Amino acid sequence: MTTIWDLFSLQGKVAIVTGGAGRLGSQMCDALAEAGAHVVVASRNLDRCQAKVEALLKQGHPRPFAVATDITSRESVHSMAQAVLGQFGKIDILINNAYSGTAKPFEEMTAQEFESSLTGALTGTFLCSQAVSETMRAHRSGVIVNISSIYGLVSPDHRIYGRTGLNNPPNYGAAKAGVVQLTRYLATYLAPHQIRVNCITPGGFYDPKLSSRPDYDAVFVKNYVSKTPLGRMGNESDLKGAVVYLASKASCYVTGHNLVVDGGWTAW
Repeated sequence: MTTIWDLFSLQGKVAIVTGGAGRLGSQMCDALAEAGAHVVVASRNLDRCQAKVEALLKQGHPRPFAVATDITSRESVHSMAQAVLGQFGKIDILINNAYSGTAKPFEEMTAQEFESSLTGALTGTFLCSQAVSETMRAHRSGVIVNISSIYGLVSPDHRIYGRTGLNNPPNYGAAKAGVVQLTRYLATYLAPHQIRVNCITPGGFYDPKLSSRPDYDAVFVKNYVSKTPLGRMGNESDLKGAVVYLASKASCYVTGHNLVVDGGWTAW
């Protein structure tokens, strides 16, 4: 009999997390490793990837692997996939979490700067999915989880950003909305190959370490929390359950879904 523990186990699975050295990526690396996966930390900064791998090793997780990857480069993404296959012989899970883009007010942003987010989120997700799905198709098995944002679903509330004067840039939400739609497309396109594709849409996540920085905006945090039904921002473990669920057999009949983890922000 298959138990609930069996369904959520990722024992022996190989999971790539792009942007795995970042704040949310690091949390998802921890979750996948705790569920038994061999985690590949992929990011542009190899030193940060190696630091995350060292942290996973200290926690007792076997065979974490670091690989420098620029998700906006087809060649770099292909090299990442080949490096992982050389190390493990397979790729079971891809978490498309990496993001890069220019943040400027709407009036000041150039077309090239606007497109930077489309490349750093949407094109990067496309390239990584394209490269990794090739080996998944050969094995007729695989899971892809894309990371979007609440601002891919709703507009930012421009009133809550306090003294920053910046607001959330227009290119970010446009790119993240595209990630949700690309998820639906890939879910239906890759389903005949038994590859599931889903999306996680996080809300705002709070990092206590940022509170000591001079650019920390306590007004924004207070305003954001006041608009969130659960009365807080996301914490260091709030994405763990979502990513393990979608990466595991617990969601084996789920594809094309967007799982919103936002404390109710988009429920108003």
